[in-house]
Amino acid sequence: MSRRTDKVNELLRREIGTTIQRDFEFPGTIVTVIEVEVTDDLKEGKVWVGVVGKMTPAQVLEKLNSRHGLIQSAVAKRVVLRNTPRLTFRLDNSAQRGVDLVNLLEDIDKNLPKAPAAEPGEEEE
Repeated sequence: MSRRTDKVNELLRREIGTTIQRDFEFPGTIVTVIEVEVTDDLKEGKVWVGVVGKMTPAQVLEKLNSRHGLIQSAVAKRVVLRNTPRLTFRLDNSAQRGVDLVNLLEDIDKNLPKAPAAEPGEEEE
């Protein structure tokens, strides 16, 4: 990808994230825009979102994809580009995998036997 495309991707990521936070409600759920990938001609864009919380990822993606036009028009007002990409939203599982990993590590820490405390006067090796 070109440097210009990388800059456009980052700018769109911020603006789409702001639009989603401002204009959408996802009760008990955190929705984060992880990455945006636009084509070189800026006609299409894939928006990778992370979903953690009560709503299922399918519900969140359905809501975002059904209202992609609203998001596109809001972004077009704030970002001046020759073409505003047609956005499609896709799931990025990395946020949920991270939460699962932290929970697993906490569970392991709780269930592992603790090493006995060193008695006074003993040197540690």
